[in-house]
Amino acid sequence: MGVITYDVESPSSISAAKLYKALVVDSDTLIPKIMPQAIKNVEILEGDGGVGTVKVVHFGEGSEYKSVKQRVDAIDKDNLTYSYSIIEGDAISGIIESITYHIKIVPTEDGGSICKNRSIYSIKEGADVSEEKIKEGKDKALVMFKAIEAYIIANPDY
Repeated sequence: MGVITYDVESPSSISAAKLYKALVVDSDTLIPKIMPQAIKNVEILEGDGGVGTVKVVHFGEGSEYKSVKQRVDAIDKDNLTYSYSIIEGDAISGIIESITYHIKIVPTEDGGSICKNRSIYSIKEGADVSEEKIKEGKDKALVMFKAIEAYIIANPDY
C-alpha cells in the first residue's frame, strides 16, 4: 500500500474562531445549505459528533459519487484542529483504502486566519492514483472553502 500526502494552505480574512465554527462545528448543516449541489446531507450513523463518530455524507446531484462514510478521528476546539478519515464509499472504492484529513486553523496578526489542511491518501496495493485525480479533489475542496468564506462574509452575524 502506498501513501500520498499533500498540504494546502488557504488564507482567509475570516477570524480563526469563526472559520473553525463554519468548517468544523457547523459544516454538516452549513455546507448542504450553501452548496446542495455538492453535498445533499450528512447523516450520523453512530456517535455524538465527537471522536469516533461515523457519518455518511450524501453528495448532491452535481457530484459523480453517491456517498462516503467518514470517521471523526480528533477534535480540539481550543487549538482549532480537526481530523477525520474517509473510510468507505464509491469515491474511494477500488483504488483508495482511506483518506485522512488534518485541519488546523491558525489566526493571523491582521485578524484573519490560515486554514492548513494535510491530506493523506492510503492507496490500495497495485492501484495508481493520478496527479490529475488529486488535483480534482484539491480544486473541489477549494471551491467549498471559498463558498463557506463567501457565506460568512455575506452573513456577518453568523
